[in-house]
Amino acid sequence: MAANIVITVVLGGFIMLLVHLWNLAILKPKLLRAKLQRQGIRGPSPSFLLGNIPEINRLQLRLHSSTPPTATEDILEAIAHDWPSSLFPHLEQWKNEYGPVFVYSTANMQRLYVTDVELVKEIRMSTSLSLGKPSFLAKYLGPLLGRGIISSNGSIWEHHRKTIAPELYMEKVKGMVNLMVDSTTSMLRTWERRIGHEGGIAVITIDEDLRSLAVDIISRACFGSDYSQGEEIYLKLRTLQTIMSKRNFGIPGIRFLPTKTNRNIWKIEKEINSMILKVLKQRTEESYEKDLLQIILEGAESCNEDDDPSIKVSSDKFVVDNCKNIYFAGQATTAITASWSLMLLAAHPDWQARARAEVLEICGNKPPDADKLRDMKTLNIVIQETLRLFPPTPLAMREALEDIKFKDITLPKGIIMEIPIPVLHRNRELWGLDAHKFNPERFAHGVLGACKNPQAYIPFGVGSRVCVGQHFAMTELKVILSLILSKFCFSLSPAYRHSPASRLIVEPEHGVSLRLWSA
Repeated sequence: MAANIVITVVLGGFIMLLVHLWNLAILKPKLLRAKLQRQGIRGPSPSFLLGNIPEINRLQLRLHSSTPPTATEDILEAIAHDWPSSLFPHLEQWKNEYGPVFVYSTANMQRLYVTDVELVKEIRMSTSLSLGKPSFLAKYLGPLLGRGIISSNGSIWEHHRKTIAPELYMEKVKGMVNLMVDSTTSMLRTWERRIGHEGGIAVITIDEDLRSLAVDIISRACFGSDYSQGEEIYLKLRTLQTIMSKRNFGIPGIRFLPTKTNRNIWKIEKEINSMILKVLKQRTEESYEKDLLQIILEGAESCNEDDDPSIKVSSDKFVVDNCKNIYFAGQATTAITASWSLMLLAAHPDWQARARAEVLEICGNKPPDADKLRDMKTLNIVIQETLRLFPPTPLAMREALEDIKFKDITLPKGIIMEIPIPVLHRNRELWGLDAHKFNPERFAHGVLGACKNPQAYIPFGVGSRVCVGQHFAMTELKVILSLILSKFCFSLSPAYRHSPASRLIVEPEHGVSLRLWSA
């Protein structure tokens, strides 16, 4: 009798599991696609369980196996090349076949690709909490992002933003300029020594140095520590980023399997969390000036005192996840954009000369301050054009957390929207026939004068989820680039190979190698 009951319970549980998996992997995705198809939205037919992943892999493999890195003698042509179609050939092919809005699948996730500018405009202007970051970010990128400000939704995200954003407003950032100058000046001294040791001209691969610089600035400005404390955290996050960028995010359950890759991810995640908690322990034992880390600590305490159960989270997790978000996003955005900016200025010596002349006219032999940075109009449009051609994030993604309507489309709950930022930024109908070329002059009268529809310029994301650190990033970029321009002239090294790569962010696959000499 007892044995029969056990068998019945086990069998019942197994049947419920099968029903759940059937609903998750087959029925729900099919219903979501059907709701979009009834509204005229089509897309490639998915395969069983894997969706369109096999076709995506096939198209990428075919293209990458036939496209070697481009040599420097073709550099201007290479820079103008439509790299988004090279990194995402499946999206380009399906856009040509199905139009500016189509649906495709990565396993059980249904993705709505959107390049219709009017639809992008409505999404960008939405402040609804029914539109949030895709839930898979917290699941599949959990070791890297946790549930911090980048990946959380709803009330907990509002609490994250309310805690962190005020510390990164422009008035606060102005007070960090001297610190940014000090850190950058220290890095440039090492470049000056290398130039001296190598006879007046040195070949330097700048992107790793710029990442280290960005980590030093973040550590000192936001966490009250120097690079020596942030270095280990950064290096571990960088390793984690590289590993996780190679993962297939669409395959359900793969993150739970004890594969060699997953075991390595779990190990690194544990080490990162331990390092951040060590910094946290030091902070609680010593007295510090009120910085972003202190604000995050207070935010962790207040979220557990709040009556809203949806924002309650352990203090350690609140602090660890947001520190990881700030380290990852901060160093990635600034360092990579600075690298692309210097590459473009090296390839366009006329713009390099214009930007340097402006910096020297405004600053002379003195370092920049907040007021001087504001007057650097040429440098500002150079950065804007760099962010247009090489936005750090290739896809702005949002998930419909409830049924929501935009334009004439009702998006069912669970649909993930993808806005391909570089595709919008290179659209010739919006930006002109030279959209693929480096021309900072297009921003001389602001974004309104640069693009037929300014809503298509989204380097820092869309809507209420726009990057909270954009003022910090722009100020940091101006400090770094102005100091480099004031001290050095530079050109592309013959070793440079232009090959943008997507590793969660768009970065130079082979680094940026420059020839530098004193200005």
